[in-house]
Amino acid sequence: MGSLFRSEEMTLCQLFLQSEAAYACVSELGELGLVQFRDLNPDVNAFQRKFVNEVRRCDEMERKLRYLEKEIRRDGIPMLEIPGECPEAPQPREMIDLEATFEKLENELREVNQNAEALKRNFLELTELKHILRKTQVFFDEHEGSSNTTESMTRALISDDPSKHMGQVQLGYRDKQESLEFLPWLVVYIVF
Repeated sequence: MGSLFRSEEMTLCQLFLQSEAAYACVSELGELGLVQFRDLNPDVNAFQRKFVNEVRRCDEMERKLRYLEKEIRRDGIPMLEIPGECPEAPQPREMIDLEATFEKLENELREVNQNAEALKRNFLELTELKHILRKTQVFFDEHEGSSNTTESMTRALISDDPSKHMGQVQLGYRDKQESLEFLPWLVVYIVF
């Protein structure tokens, strides 16, 4: 493969190619790597050029390949390095198949990424709910233990022995404290 340094000897040529043979000729010249193309119509808008749609398709396929490569590198998947020269330029009918394959791969990868994000979001929500349920379960277990004391207080009040009434009955802030602590958890439980 040659190089295009200014000090190399060059020749300016003008090629006239038929439309049907233009792709094959330009791809062969590109494989040699010894050609530099000059724009003889710099004043013509890019949208008015003859092969603008093909160039756009190639740009779009290149974008899809860059996206696939970025996702592969992000996930740390090793890529095969092809030794030797780059593969030859595909023929136009092969490009249609390549374009369809790249489109399919890009859509599948985007769908996988969206599903992974949704799963991650669901996992975080469920983990949060699991922690809330654990905390409320601890609270309910504590409250269940305190209900036994209320039953014992009720039994003591109903009992006929007046000496037991004074020793077991406790009035004050502690009984109300548990009820007040239970209230926010009850509100959270009702909301969810």
